[in-house]
Amino acid sequence: MEYLKRLEKNVQEALLTPQLAEILKNFYLSYGTAVASNGQSIDSYTHLHHRFLDLVIDQIRSPYQFEPFHQQITTPFNYYEFGLDYIRPLIKLSQSKIFGLPEVDHIVELLANKHNVILFANHQTEPDPQVISLLLEHTHPIFAQEMIFVAGHRVIMDPMAVPFSKGCNLLCIFSKKYVENSAEEKMFKVAHNQRTMKKMTQLLSEGGKCIYVAPSGGRDRPNDKGEVDVAPFDPQSIEMFWLMSQQAERPTHFFPLAMATYDLLPPPNSIKKELGEHRHIRCTPVYLSFGKELNMTEFPGSDAADKKLRRKLRTDHIWGIVRADYQKLCAYLN
Repeated sequence: MEYLKRLEKNVQEALLTPQLAEILKNFYLSYGTAVASNGQSIDSYTHLHHRFLDLVIDQIRSPYQFEPFHQQITTPFNYYEFGLDYIRPLIKLSQSKIFGLPEVDHIVELLANKHNVILFANHQTEPDPQVISLLLEHTHPIFAQEMIFVAGHRVIMDPMAVPFSKGCNLLCIFSKKYVENSAEEKMFKVAHNQRTMKKMTQLLSEGGKCIYVAPSGGRDRPNDKGEVDVAPFDPQSIEMFWLMSQQAERPTHFFPLAMATYDLLPPPNSIKKELGEHRHIRCTPVYLSFGKELNMTEFPGSDAADKKLRRKLRTDHIWGIVRADYQKLCAYLN
């Protein structure tokens, strides 16, 4: 195959390491198997893989520096459309489902009135932003494209993730597990996070922003029984967004979002700090569920005197809503 020969040549030219070339090779082969299972040929999408490889090599040669708030790049190259074109053949759209479209209508109305919306969601695969856009493509395309995603270290550093990340609106944050490095690195990352928080406050004060955040800080993974479950939410993450919404000049509303996308591109079973994870992509239906607006001040245990306990109970309540909606989606997986 021409693409595989190109990978070999790129290794010989020292444009790719043998390890990364192997990851790209397996990813390409799994993509071919995935589209074949949906009655398509990899030949129809080889041009996308060559373009993807160009973008990966560009990132290695000249790493793109993401600002605390990254706005999607659509010119001169449209990274947003590239991401959708790349993922679209892998989703069985006729079998996929999206629940809660009336809630999406409500969210869009709030945004039009310069209110803000924060989506507390679970997160299962790298292309979750593209999944959201593809499922809303025919009903709420502008809402999907303008959504802002809270992105961690891997999304903006891994050469295979960056081409897709460039097409998204991102608030870039180093999560706690990536901050504790050398003293110098820690200072840089803490300062970066502070700039991101300042920018987020500014965006919320402008109004009309929808921000997706996974309060778990990462992707869902199988539990001890081998079942994929919604990862626990972090009370500090929930509290941070709640406090920031209180400081903004425009009202902010909170909604739950459950996603069942794991089968599309399962993450490694364990969390790895180093970059370069293997990716095995599949062709599958995907599912979303937008829930009703959350009450951030009244919830089971909201009258608890201990502030720390109250925050935990609110987080458990929100997690429980997302998890219950996710379990409903799981009924469609089998």
